[in-house]
Amino acid sequence: MLDVRRLRLLRDLAQHGTIAAVAAAHTYTPSAVSQQLAALEREAGVALLARTGRRVTLTPAGRTLVAHAEEVLAALERAGAALAATREGLSGPLRIGAFPTAMRTLLPPALVALAEAHPALELTVHELDPAAVPPLLRDGTLDVALVHDYDLVPIEPDPALHTAPLLDETIFIAATGPRGLAQCRDDPWILASPGTLCHTMTERACEAAGFAPRVRHHADDFVTVLTFVAAGQGVALVPELAAADPPPGVVLTPLDFRRRTRLAYRAGAAHHPAVAAFAAALSPVP
Repeated sequence: MLDVRRLRLLRDLAQHGTIAAVAAAHTYTPSAVSQQLAALEREAGVALLARTGRRVTLTPAGRTLVAHAEEVLAALERAGAALAATREGLSGPLRIGAFPTAMRTLLPPALVALAEAHPALELTVHELDPAAVPPLLRDGTLDVALVHDYDLVPIEPDPALHTAPLLDETIFIAATGPRGLAQCRDDPWILASPGTLCHTMTERACEAAGFAPRVRHHADDFVTVLTFVAAGQGVALVPELAAADPPPGVVLTPLDFRRRTRLAYRAGAAHHPAVAAFAAALSPVP
């Protein structure tokens, strides 16, 4: 019989790429992870890992087992959801991740509705860039999350996670006058922090227009970004959710690019009563 905890470690090795990263994700030592994976190989009766110096890669058998591990873990999520559905009323923790714009717009009415309908639910919210969400969903730190991606920065499919579409938004250039993207070639730019999806989106949009943005400021809060634009500090790309009430002097010019907001959760968890209640409580802003 294959140990589910060891299957999870193998799945995470396929995701993270190194034993050290798997150890960090589970607060284990690398030696402990190696020992558990060696035990899984003995259980499987075939080599799952190929070692070249300090590097470890999955063998064809290892990749096959990872695919089945995803199915097993999703089945366990479905079993947990089915058991939760037999209980009367919703109670216990629901750990939610959300990006900053959703924290201000989509999330507050959903939290109010959930608190009124299910007062025994213990709601906790973590503000996160969508790039940080997948590992936190996989390891159970989060139960559900609001994430987004862009036309120019699509999210790679993750077999451990499922998403449901929630909202599509227009992307605008925020400037002190009507501006096309190519017209902003020589302007200073306000970008989000490096490593965030919003930062990558701006870089790729400018690249598609034939130039690299001349970055003057970094800011992750779009209220701050629009305030800086109004102060003549530069131009920026701003999604529709963040552009509802721009300060005086800011002109928003729509682009063809879109941002897509999705509800994300572990594969198999869609019908968990708490996840379903959260999905039902969300009211996209037009």
